[in-house]
Amino acid sequence: MKNEILNLLLKENKISKEAAEEFSIYDIDGLMNTIKNVGKEKTEHIQRDKIIDGLDSPLFKENIYVYKEVMSTNTLAKFFADQGQDEETVVISEKQTKGRGRSGKKWESPLGGVWLTMIVKPRIDQTKASLITLATGVAVANTIKSFGIENVEIKWPNDILIDGKKVSGILTEAVAKLNSIKYIVIGVGIDVSLENNKMSGDLKEEAISLNKASGAKVDANEVIKRFLKEFEIIFKMFEDEKYEEILKEWRKDSYSIGKYAKIRQPFGNSFDAYIIGINKEGTLIVEKADGTLEKVISGEFEIKD
Repeated sequence: MKNEILNLLLKENKISKEAAEEFSIYDIDGLMNTIKNVGKEKTEHIQRDKIIDGLDSPLFKENIYVYKEVMSTNTLAKFFADQGQDEETVVISEKQTKGRGRSGKKWESPLGGVWLTMIVKPRIDQTKASLITLATGVAVANTIKSFGIENVEIKWPNDILIDGKKVSGILTEAVAKLNSIKYIVIGVGIDVSLENNKMSGDLKEEAISLNKASGAKVDANEVIKRFLKEFEIIFKMFEDEKYEEILKEWRKDSYSIGKYAKIRQPFGNSFDAYIIGINKEGTLIVEKADGTLEKVISGEFEIKD
């Protein structure tokens, strides 16, 4: 995490390497203030003032920081949170050089997308923390629909699809203290205008942008503004423990339920199963070939024809 902070300050020419090293050791408050000030400076593609202007969501309005480039918004947000930064903070970057997906997978994050991380400190039971990913998925799906885009679906546990192609992913990381949640960082990536021919590997065929799906140019600043509004609505439900209402919304847009798939779990375990649904904890429930039911807490799946 230290390298992330030094890289940001040095790239912005805000501090010498020698001074940065002293800062990180002796003056954490000063380091935090420097990083926050950088996040309030003018950027070219995603503009803090445009996001804040007319934002009718008070949840995050006071603590929005936008950067030209960081290695990972999740890493920077965790640094903020570890230093006591207020909840309800958003860290945004025009691009990431070392963006991460689930299981440490590389997340391509060039110009043309929304790459942001929110810091929240929900006052809930620790066992419900995993539901925040599903709740965020509902907020992203509703945001995309607000641009007139149809066929938006949520793929368990953390992807948003349009016409079966990936447009968004979510990475949540919870930090606990004793039996309570200290904070959760929620990373969200949304493909706004990326060109598929500039992507690597399977993403060329498997990804889709909001521009392509809508047939019009979508403003990334407006995407962020609408998402923060939608997230505030769903987060209020989350804190009010209206979990079944959230799950009902999730199930309505589910890509997964009712399909036959190959389930891949950690440590190489895989099997074919019919996806029945999710339970109240957000765990995937599947029926195996022998008729037995199984809970899938973590893993991935591929739909079979």
